[in-house]
Amino acid sequence: MTTAHEIERRVEALLFAASAPLSTAELAARLPDGADVDAAIAALRKRYTGRGVELDQVAGRWRFRTAENLGFLMTEQREEPRRLSRAALETLAIIAYHQPVTRAEIESVRGVSLSRGTLDVLLEMGFVRLRGRRRTPGRPVTYATADRFLEHFGLAALSDMPGLAEMKAAGLLDLSMPAGFDVPDPGRMGDADEDPLEPDDAPEFAQDFVGEDR
Repeated sequence: MTTAHEIERRVEALLFAASAPLSTAELAARLPDGADVDAAIAALRKRYTGRGVELDQVAGRWRFRTAENLGFLMTEQREEPRRLSRAALETLAIIAYHQPVTRAEIESVRGVSLSRGTLDVLLEMGFVRLRGRRRTPGRPVTYATADRFLEHFGLAALSDMPGLAEMKAAGLLDLSMPAGFDVPDPGRMGDADEDPLEPDDAPEFAQDFVGEDR
């Protein structure tokens, strides 16, 4: 019989070797039947608290990461992140706080037309995903944030998203957001008036076309 200590060791090894965060279900699939993954996670979190690397949860998945107060040590090794335009940041913020949302609804909140490349960039970078089709004439595609969005901003769930002032301070929202932009509950993505996507559904824009953002 595999002991709890051995399960903990195996979970530790899997998380260290993983190229992306793993869910408890993904960990359990690699362990003996009946393995208590939650207990192993709890033990590892306790053991790594205050260490140089810590066990962290993002988007409902687990990963080891450098302790937050030691991030300065990694400065020279960090890859320069791709910068988003103001239009892309505003669009991402609107999707995050209003999801699921259609392109027309994004344009209504921003007060300007959405250029062709803006959603393409967000889809390509994995911050945004296609969610469904609205039950309205034309059945427009709806957009929502993807797990990459939660991972990038260190959020365990959408309910952990900050308020409008914090978003502006973090640089995710531009100070010149259009009048009337409100902050609804980001965790409200319940039963939206939409249908799931079909397997052959594609984005409204071609992802290989990146135009000039407005």
